Amino acid sequence: MNASKKGGSRGTVVSIIGFSPHRINSGIAYTRELSRQLAERGWQSVLCFLEMPTEPVRRFLEAPNVTFDIVPDSPRLCWSATRQVYEVLKRYRPNILHLHFTSFLNPYSWMARVMGAEQVYFTDHTSPPEDFIPAPAPLWKRSAMRVIHFPLTGVISVSQYGYRNFSERGLVPKERFHQVYNGIDLDYVTAGAGNGNEFRRRYRIPPDRIVITQVSWLIPEKGMDDLLTAGRDVVSAEPRAHFVLVGEGAHRPALEQLANKLGIASHVTFTGRLDDLLGEGLFRASDIVCQMSRWQEVFGATNAEAMACGRPVIATRVGGIPEIIEDGVTGYLVERRDTRAMAERILELARDPELRRRMGEAGRTVCRAKFDLKKTVAQLVEIYMARA
Repeated sequence: MNASKKGGSRGTVVSIIGFSPHRINSGIAYTRELSRQLAERGWQSVLCFLEMPTEPVRRFLEAPNVTFDIVPDSPRLCWSATRQVYEVLKRYRPNILHLHFTSFLNPYSWMARVMGAEQVYFTDHTSPPEDFIPAPAPLWKRSAMRVIHFPLTGVISVSQYGYRNFSERGLVPKERFHQVYNGIDLDYVTAGAGNGNEFRRRYRIPPDRIVITQVSWLIPEKGMDDLLTAGRDVVSAEPRAHFVLVGEGAHRPALEQLANKLGIASHVTFTGRLDDLLGEGLFRASDIVCQMSRWQEVFGATNAEAMACGRPVIATRVGGIPEIIEDGVTGYLVERRDTRAMAERILELARDPELRRRMGEAGRTVCRAKFDLKKTVAQLVEIYMARA
């Protein structure tokens, strides 16, 4: 171990995480659980975000073994990002460096090893485009990337789909890949979920409405257009249906115009970004949760969060989503862009509260078995410790 570890701790893990910690979400819950499990083993956890956490997130994450730092340019391959990572490595001299939401093409593995790190990991969170077909990369690219990533200890894939896609490209030897699902903080689901009725009042959603929710960036790849198009048939057949679209993005004005054009604007609520999906009561206010993505979602954490809250999920059969949702058991899978099938499945659930309850309970069971954050982080920590 490196001799310079803080307070005589057994070691330090530096996690470079390429997003802003504005709100409590599954990614923030992961960093807290990772820090907790590292603390149990006497390790320090350094969390490097794009910027310092907001006060609620800081309170959520604070612990004696946690240090916050920033790497503002980490998602990009550029000189400033390289310099920022170098400064972090110099400051903390970690045993383990773990990269999240950074460019895969980077010099960080070599830098970390030269500066004394014993292990370097990269987690692949990438959702490929709609038309993506996995195939080996050209020989020159495979050869170059294997040199660049010669010091890389391992790649963490967050789904079996992601594992197949990435390992098939041949950029890193297959034996360095590990598949560890993203997890859901079930304790926070139980203790932190807000009041659904209060959420409905806040957004002026009548109490008798059947709420159908999708949480995502407001971009075409997420299929919100398809959900709204299906919504026209749903509202026509079931006037109590109400769609709640959560998130922000450049496509929002176009989606608002589409809702008006379809004649369902009074049955659609755009909430913008929510700082805490669970804490603000979103899932408790929802009867059905959707994810109509067009691109190949590598995982889809919102689906698992909704299931953990006992809500049935209707989603497209893309990427890693079929690993989360069991068709006909915890929800339904439909083909991307198939708005007729989307409408039929939404109506089926909207008209049958008992079916919603059964699927919701089945979803809770699946989450406890496959996506419990404590278990998935324990898998990751065991990977670390096997080489420590």
